[in-house]
Amino acid sequence: MKLYRILFILFSFCFTSLNSQILEPVEWSFHSEQIEENKYELVFIADIDPNWAIYSKTVDEGGPIPTTFYFTESSNYKLIGEVVEDSINMVTQNDLVFDMVVSKFYNQAIFKQKVEVINYDSPITGGFEFMTCDDEKCLAPEIIDFKFNLSNKILESDVKETISINQETLQKNNLILYGFLPTDIKKSKVNCSNSSSNATTLSSPSRTLFNIFGLGFIGGLLALLTPCVFPMIPLTVSFFTKKNDNTNGYSNAILYGVFIVLVYLILSIPFHLLDSVNPDILNDISTNIYLNIFFFIIFLLFAFSFFGYYELSLPSSWVDKSAKRESAGGIIGIFFMALTLAIVSFSCTGPILGSLLAGSISIVSAAWELTVGMGGFGLALGLPFALFAMFPNMLESLPKSGGWLNTIKVSLGFIELALALKFLSNADLVAHWGIIKIEVFLILWFIIFLLMAIYLFGKIQFPNEIKPKNIPFTRGIFALLSLGFALYLASGLIYNKETQSYRALSLLSGLAPPLGYSYFSPKECPNNLNCFKDLKSGIEYAKKVNKPILLDFTGYACVNCRKMEEHVWPLEQVDNAIRENYVLISLYVDDKKTLPDNEQLLVTRTSGKGVRKLINYGHKWAYFQAQYFKTNSQPYYILYDPNSNEILNNPVGYTPNEDEYLAFLNCGLEAFKKN
Repeated sequence: MKLYRILFILFSFCFTSLNSQILEPVEWSFHSEQIEENKYELVFIADIDPNWAIYSKTVDEGGPIPTTFYFTESSNYKLIGEVVEDSINMVTQNDLVFDMVVSKFYNQAIFKQKVEVINYDSPITGGFEFMTCDDEKCLAPEIIDFKFNLSNKILESDVKETISINQETLQKNNLILYGFLPTDIKKSKVNCSNSSSNATTLSSPSRTLFNIFGLGFIGGLLALLTPCVFPMIPLTVSFFTKKNDNTNGYSNAILYGVFIVLVYLILSIPFHLLDSVNPDILNDISTNIYLNIFFFIIFLLFAFSFFGYYELSLPSSWVDKSAKRESAGGIIGIFFMALTLAIVSFSCTGPILGSLLAGSISIVSAAWELTVGMGGFGLALGLPFALFAMFPNMLESLPKSGGWLNTIKVSLGFIELALALKFLSNADLVAHWGIIKIEVFLILWFIIFLLMAIYLFGKIQFPNEIKPKNIPFTRGIFALLSLGFALYLASGLIYNKETQSYRALSLLSGLAPPLGYSYFSPKECPNNLNCFKDLKSGIEYAKKVNKPILLDFTGYACVNCRKMEEHVWPLEQVDNAIRENYVLISLYVDDKKTLPDNEQLLVTRTSGKGVRKLINYGHKWAYFQAQYFKTNSQPYYILYDPNSNEILNNPVGYTPNEDEYLAFLNCGLEAFKKN
């Protein structure tokens, strides 16, 4: 499941530059350690570049490729147990690429296998497969062969081997696999001035924390406008400013606001302790099936509490103990006044804080994200008390407490109800139940926000509410906004008969299930385009119809590939350009389908260090991309002339701007016509 932020979703897509280059973020080394007579421990060490990771041996179905070790069966040695992975650098968390909780290694991963040697004259051989990803993309899975010769403790791997394949064999292999040689493909001579450059940037940690602080601040403002908090502002400010010494009154009020922030920061401390002991305690919130079901139930309870059917509150003894300490006076008394406010207002702030907690899931440290979010939340609550104490005349401009506060509270109940459904959808996606597909999700959200609009128009009342005689202007505006959003959700169910696809809703990216996860419109090719997943057949068809090729290097686990397919390709001009002018060939570099025996060939690594065997289609297409186009990141788009074997213009990667991507397509088409 993709990461989402709850309450108000702030999407900020920044991406790093993807130049045409081979990425090799993982370097492996090997050694052995003798532990007893005839018994050794084989050690495999992966040194990993910053921001990249490889995955654990244990990964749930439907996730990334686990790091898997294979040992050649032999009577010359015995394996003692299984490969053991060192947990020092292991992090269990929500993976943005795969939208599920996985265990993976940053910086360095260490794997160990104990063996008993029976015959020292024969080496221990085998291989292992691994996948490496950063926050935006994954490289194709890679298999590395190893050989341990323990008779003299010489350790070898295909990374360090000098084995080479002669040129004749290489040419033969390439002709078998692809039908042409690297020298056959001609580089582009065209450089359209309006064509997109291959530019992408990763979102920086500081930017992410800034967004989370903003989300917390918005959550605090919402909590401020609830019946539990808003009436406290004039009462508390009056308490501080009624004293003769206005200077002390102002300073005490400011200190009170600071302590409110401090109280919420303190609430995040236990999560740092939990995160340091077991990182998945926080990260599992995002996609763990049972936790998602638990949060679905909790958010239902929050929603009906906001609707007024019952009230959630912390134990009254907590309030009493905190209130008694207010009489201590001075700084300690002010601190306990802030603490009392936090406890008393829990029935309104608790659901919002729960949303903040569930939304504070990051790649590296959920605890710090939670702290920053709590800081923003506390600041939004504490700032008004300080400001109004400094400028008490501003209190006159505040609206009087009344039914509008309850209106906000009930409206938040509808939002909590929608978020509850999102948690259930998370569990459905992870467990592959196939229940809450895109149609069901959009219909239920449509009903929720339609009911919210009907409520705001005064047609529905909840417990302890009086039917309004007149609908205030502001309430009417929010009713129209809610109705508009409901209609927007309904538009996601508009079916395009031509493309045989639903409309992608950009505001729900990361919240709604993928478009292809559908009852009535499951799709093999994006946007219901005609596509080929085999290079040779695609080239033959393109020659037959005399059209250029859009060569799409993609992956099932590629997030940016899905963004392009769901939000750029369906745009009318882009769709027409691809559908009418190009033959689409999508090559999945993580396709695990096994190659025919005659295509499982040994090839020289692109780096020139050793050889590798192509076992599945993912290996084949990843090698093709690296060998012919000197890059191994996805998405990667190449416009190609099948008649002249010429690349028509400069290839591009993730290009979310419609005009830039359309210029790229038009440029290639012009070059094809000139040819």
